Amino acid sequence: MDFRFSEEQEFFRKTIAEIVDKMIVPKAAEIDEKDEFPWELWKEFSKLGYLGLRYPEEYGGMNADKVTTMIFYEEITRGSVGFAQSVIMNMLMGTYFIHRFGTEEMKKRCLIPAIRGEKIATICFTEDQSGSDLAATRTTAVRDGDGWVINGTKMWITNGPICDFCTVLASTDPSKGLKGLNFFLVEKGTPGFSTGQVLNKLGCRGTLTGELIFDNVRVPAENFLGDELGKGVVYVGDILDEVRIMTAAMALGIARAAYDEALEFARKRVAFGNPIGRYQLIRAKFAEMTAEMQAARLLMYHAAWMLDQGIPCRKEAAMAKLYATEVCQKVVDEATRIYGANGFAYEYAPQRHFRDARFVLYGGGTQEVLKDFIGRLIIGKI
Repeated sequence: MDFRFSEEQEFFRKTIAEIVDKMIVPKAAEIDEKDEFPWELWKEFSKLGYLGLRYPEEYGGMNADKVTTMIFYEEITRGSVGFAQSVIMNMLMGTYFIHRFGTEEMKKRCLIPAIRGEKIATICFTEDQSGSDLAATRTTAVRDGDGWVINGTKMWITNGPICDFCTVLASTDPSKGLKGLNFFLVEKGTPGFSTGQVLNKLGCRGTLTGELIFDNVRVPAENFLGDELGKGVVYVGDILDEVRIMTAAMALGIARAAYDEALEFARKRVAFGNPIGRYQLIRAKFAEMTAEMQAARLLMYHAAWMLDQGIPCRKEAAMAKLYATEVCQKVVDEATRIYGANGFAYEYAPQRHFRDARFVLYGGGTQEVLKDFIGRLIIGKI
């Protein structure tokens, strides 16, 4: 057993950490305060080539393994959750199905520009009444001649207000429930495709999230993304493990940022004649946070390693997401306590981490859904 990163992975981690510290960390507070998409940072960061990290070199990617990709997700999230959310959506969910099922022409038109940062991608699962409950999807796609006509509204779409193209989950046969779901590519400028409400969020500010509207949107037959009808939910399952592990990596990134700042504060803040880090109860907080973050880290990277090895990891991915996101909540809460009243002020970072941490509870399945899912895998059919 070897729990170390390879030399290449460790070099990559240090490189990304330096880039994040230099390019992203100094802008994190401003991104949060303005809640505007940081176009200049996006352009600057895109030039580095990391948006194609997980894709083959033939499309401008780096063909990185899953462990390396999770290192990237953790480090960029440590810098700014808002910026990271847009980057990761573009890198993973927003382009996954186009790479897997799209024609070469689609890849030239959408995937390659997204890898270059010239276009912004997203995926559309959620509706106002359906999140984890995909069977409740009401957006429809009806075959009409040589194309499909899509109708419906999607909500909580990361990058939605600024996307150049999106992958849309729609039902081609509502009577079949989950077995009627399929994916379609819709590009900006298609008649009937528009943006609606832009959400004012508690955290993850700087990532624009909102509503996308499909009003008799006609797309050609080739925009159907899949091998056959009715396999959409199966394809979701194929990417879900990676999404859950990614969310765990983001949770670790948030926790690390809060932890590092609280540690520095505890070493410098003087109360009752001593730095507060000398007091037993403060040291106990760091002991617990350190142990729990390490446990979460091992769960997450072990699940990523299983993905790289082709080992089924449905339970491990769910456990990594469940545990890491709960640890994240605890760490950001403790950070605000270590800061005392300063943790309640916008002038200090803990309040931003506290708000951002709520986001990781929802993506990839809520805690309640995950606990039930893990329990069913453990108990089996009875």
